[in-house]
Amino acid sequence: MRSKTVRSVAFATLLFTFYLNDAHSQSSEKKEKTTFQTGGAWKPTTDTRSDVAIVYGVSDGHGMTFEQRVQSWRDHGYIAAFMTGIAWGNYQEYFTGKWDGKPHFDEAQMEMTGDTVWHGKLTPYIVPTKNFSNYFNEKIIKRVIDAGIDAIYLEEPEYWAKSGYSPAFKAAWKEYYGFDWRPQHESAENTYLSNKLKYHLYYQALETAFTYAKSYGKSKGMNVRCYVATHSLLNYSLWQIVSPEASLASLPCVDGYIVQSWTGTAREPNYFNGIAKSRTWETAFLEYGCMRSMTIPTNRKLFFENDPVEDVRRDWSDYKKNYETTFSAELFYPDIDNYEVMPWPDRIFDGKYFINQTSNDKAPMPKSYSTELLVMINSLNNMPVSKNKTSGTQGISVLMGNSLMFQQLPTHDNGKAFENPYFSDFYETSGMFHRYPTSDKLVDPLLSNFYGEALPFLERGVPVNIVHLENAGFEKAFDDTKVLLMSYSNMKPLDEKAHEHLAQWERNGGIIVYSGRDDDPFQTVKEWWNSDGKKYACPADDLFEKLGIGQNPKEGIYPVGKGSICIIRKEPKEYVLETNGDTLLREKVEGLYAQSTGKKIEYKNNFYLNRGPYEIISVMADGENNSPYTIKGKLIDLFDPTLPVLSEKDIKPGEQAYLYNIEKVANPDKPQVLASASRVYDEKMEKKSYSFVVKSPLNTTNVMRVLLPGEPKKITVTDEKGKPVADVKTSWDGDSKTSFLSFTNDPDGIKVKLEWR
Repeated sequence: MRSKTVRSVAFATLLFTFYLNDAHSQSSEKKEKTTFQTGGAWKPTTDTRSDVAIVYGVSDGHGMTFEQRVQSWRDHGYIAAFMTGIAWGNYQEYFTGKWDGKPHFDEAQMEMTGDTVWHGKLTPYIVPTKNFSNYFNEKIIKRVIDAGIDAIYLEEPEYWAKSGYSPAFKAAWKEYYGFDWRPQHESAENTYLSNKLKYHLYYQALETAFTYAKSYGKSKGMNVRCYVATHSLLNYSLWQIVSPEASLASLPCVDGYIVQSWTGTAREPNYFNGIAKSRTWETAFLEYGCMRSMTIPTNRKLFFENDPVEDVRRDWSDYKKNYETTFSAELFYPDIDNYEVMPWPDRIFDGKYFINQTSNDKAPMPKSYSTELLVMINSLNNMPVSKNKTSGTQGISVLMGNSLMFQQLPTHDNGKAFENPYFSDFYETSGMFHRYPTSDKLVDPLLSNFYGEALPFLERGVPVNIVHLENAGFEKAFDDTKVLLMSYSNMKPLDEKAHEHLAQWERNGGIIVYSGRDDDPFQTVKEWWNSDGKKYACPADDLFEKLGIGQNPKEGIYPVGKGSICIIRKEPKEYVLETNGDTLLREKVEGLYAQSTGKKIEYKNNFYLNRGPYEIISVMADGENNSPYTIKGKLIDLFDPTLPVLSEKDIKPGEQAYLYNIEKVANPDKPQVLASASRVYDEKMEKKSYSFVVKSPLNTTNVMRVLLPGEPKKITVTDEKGKPVADVKTSWDGDSKTSFLSFTNDPDGIKVKLEWR
């Protein structure tokens, strides 16, 4: 049986070549490097000074229309974009029948118990029917484009694995598969087919919305750009949510993505060396990496997002530590330089959170944290793309595919498994339910079949790359990959053409290390490898046959053209569920890597990357040793709100550092702001002076390091009306030739003038 989604992707790929050259030149006219999303109008306390304000939702309220909200941001110099949920939102008029006279609650996602999956009051998660798409285009997309917005972000196309029982879904099943609906809880095959349909429904919904947006925009002389804001494939697979993910990158109507990775996703535990715990930096690094893998081969634009706070109860110190962790992780991809600096600035700058984990007392963000946060996000406005590589052995990649989401067996909200012999016991972390390790062939505790291939190398200082199976046909898909780690224990190939591309890559010198016994029940689901005349017992046999080594090969290393394949008959999860369980995997990869490159794999406990003047370091808590990483130079510590200049910094295991290296400044004789908790405008340089205007949110403190040719003899700091600012603090560091300034921020602007002899 050949998937309709696969046919759609194949057709879209044909259009892709014609679309590519035109579609991605359109954003060159205006700078859209940094963004944030907000449901509110402009306020002085949330004026973060990024390039783009993504206005959320079309609702009117609080004495202001949607169009007025949009204009409030434009009036303060922002490019206005739009975002809303496609799987949920304030669409009550559709569900209650106000739009077309007919209620549509039967189009809500439904669990086996008959309970609706709700996102909020009268806000169900949606089965995206054709009728809903008509409503969405008419009431949402059209209004947004009529408001003059030419960048649309649709977020979180999410279908819960635990749902799949509503009348609308049953009707979609019959239309898609051609036979009656089957309850997903009755078999592994039904689970797979159910999740595959959920995947297709949101693929189709996004294609419909974005095609309409581009067409309607064109009718008004506008070039509308369309983006998907989504969690990573890793997170959706773990949280038991199905979403189109990588297949969308082949659609001509999709211009790019925002990856929604933050502490809440990255702190989810995973197994390594027999121990399950949160490995926030490692998980974030892999989340950003899998999203990069989705877009780089297709030349789409990608924004990295993280969040200074979180949805669940933590305290300010926890938020700060983990924000630094995920922030540093996103910077380790030197070819990505677009960022959503935060979602919901209102809840960050105006909200109150717990002062510690044991107290119920809440307080606004500490000034020290808001100052550091503003330094960090303003640095992103200047973050360069770099040809440098993250330190460590290059060329080891892990293969992943969208069907990771298809094999996630759902639970009820109470954590009890369906009445299904394939399920084992569950435990809860962060409100989600996970399976304990057991010998059950269906059990993949905490996605250990993925992390079992990635963490044995990442934890030892190897910057593991990710390759998306859906992108195997693109020229850039295998760039920088020497050894590809793959398994079909936790996913299945959606298109046999992927095997043709893998086989060609291997014959040209690529190396595959394949792990798995290929005996889980999902191997026999009705799919292309056992339909239409094909009779393979598992999809890997099709690949093995294309490689010329025959079906069901035994363990061993087999030459294939200029390359080779190593078969290990173990599940990848076995590499991490037990202490030192990864020894065999590492031995095989080490030997094959040396054979291919003539080099040894370098193991260490840290990662380092230089991007222009910025130095990014992370030291692993579970690394090869407990040694700190030491860096020397003239370094501004950007994680310290006092912006000290250091000659040396030690980064301990479990810590990260973000530093500005003054010795790597371009044009060091030119006066310039090196670091600031504000955005700099209107720079003027004269023979003996340097002046500029800085803007940042109200009720925050600005700190700055300014590079000058000599110690300033006069520093003038005035507000918008020319009145001297009262709380200015300054100091001079002769060794680095930098002037430190601190004063209260003002979104209307503070003018600074530094004069020297």
